[in-house]
Amino acid sequence: MFPNLVVSHGPSYYPNQKVPHGPAFNYYPSFHNVAVVDVKGYKGCSPSSKAKIYTSGKDRIKLSKGRNYFICSIPGHCDEGMKLSVYAH
Repeated sequence: MFPNLVVSHGPSYYPNQKVPHGPAFNYYPSFHNVAVVDVKGYKGCSPSSKAKIYTSGKDRIKLSKGRNYFICSIPGHCDEGMKLSVYAH
C-alpha cells in the first residue's frame, strides 16, 4: 500500500468515531499521485476518464459514505500494491 505515502486522520486512526475531515495523502508528487476510483478501477488498477486525480503531494480527500477506493495511477504502481480501500460511516 502506497510506499512513501502517509495517510493520516483516516478511519483506522479513529474507529467508530467521526473524523472532521478526510484522510490526508502525503507523497512525492514527482513519483506518485492519488486517483479516486470505483471498485472496477480499484480491482483493475485503472482509473476511468472521469476519475479525479490528485497530484499536489499533500491532498486531503473528503470521503463519501460507504466504501472509497484510491489508487496510484502511475503505470505499475497500483499493480504492485499502491492502492487503498476505506469504509466511511
